[in-house]
Amino acid sequence: MNSLEDHPAASPKKLSISLAAALLAGVAGVAGTVSRAAERPEQLVLISFDGAHDNRLWDLSLAMANRSGARFTYFLSCTFLMSKAERQAYKAPGQSAGRSNVGFAQNQAEALTRLGHIWSAYQAGNEIGSHGCGHFDGKNWSKTNWLGEFDQFDAALANAWSNNGAEAPPGWARFAKTGIRGFRAPYLSTGDGLFAALEARGFAYDASTVSQGPVSPDFSKPTAHFALPLIPEGPRQRAIIAMDYNLFVRHSAGLETPSKSEEFEERTLDAFRAAFEVEYSGKRRPLQLGFHFVEMNGGAYWNALERFVEETCGRAEVACVTYQEAVRRLKPEEKSAS
Repeated sequence: MNSLEDHPAASPKKLSISLAAALLAGVAGVAGTVSRAAERPEQLVLISFDGAHDNRLWDLSLAMANRSGARFTYFLSCTFLMSKAERQAYKAPGQSAGRSNVGFAQNQAEALTRLGHIWSAYQAGNEIGSHGCGHFDGKNWSKTNWLGEFDQFDAALANAWSNNGAEAPPGWARFAKTGIRGFRAPYLSTGDGLFAALEARGFAYDASTVSQGPVSPDFSKPTAHFALPLIPEGPRQRAIIAMDYNLFVRHSAGLETPSKSEEFEERTLDAFRAAFEVEYSGKRRPLQLGFHFVEMNGGAYWNALERFVEETCGRAEVACVTYQEAVRRLKPEEKSAS
């Protein structure tokens, strides 16, 4: 092998200059890489639960959040703050008093346990959003209808503790008045009346629509719009809304089939992982995943969620955040003010 001395051009002086140039070029390259990394946004993951009623699943979800560092959004149906004895206090547009598509709390003790979970979740940095009250399809409701539904939600939340025979914790009144900033429509069923009412009531965001894939939120109107994405799933990679109920219907036609729970869990986890990796290695648009406070197909979807959260939310440049936090990070005027 030839030595440096065999090459007249490789004198010590020239070698020093070459090495210095190479080092400077390397430093510049590293700096450029760091700069590009610094400019790259974190990958946001937004995980939400509709209904927020089953107290056992409250325990499970809060433990999941504590272990992983994730923060969740809970879209609450307000009839779960009312015992059956108080059901006549609620009247949905076009319905008789005391009717709810999702029922009511069994009794005051159950409602109080739920209220404790709501308060613990909020204090830990999770978000409570509105899912209306009785889970009716409001696509044809007017603005006035929706404002009436919002009024009943607000009253149920503000008076929940006293209506169930207990004293509200300090800070609850302020939370009930100012803490609810987002909404998701039952059945993801929207209409002009809903959007007009959301803007009139000053909601920061709505999370009721669906998009062809992950998209950035639309901030063009006073109430921002987040859309649950369609993601590829299953052997044929057919698109499906990234929500547990939709997976349940696809996998087993909406019929409980616990014997295939492991298969459905793996399919769900594969779909979540793939959808995440596309964004994480690409445009880094927020990935939204929706769930209900109901375990389906033997817990397949909650099991997949737990595995996904624990392997994903601690990764570098990933933040599993609430919708309100996503608004703060992504809305142009909010970003410039922070």
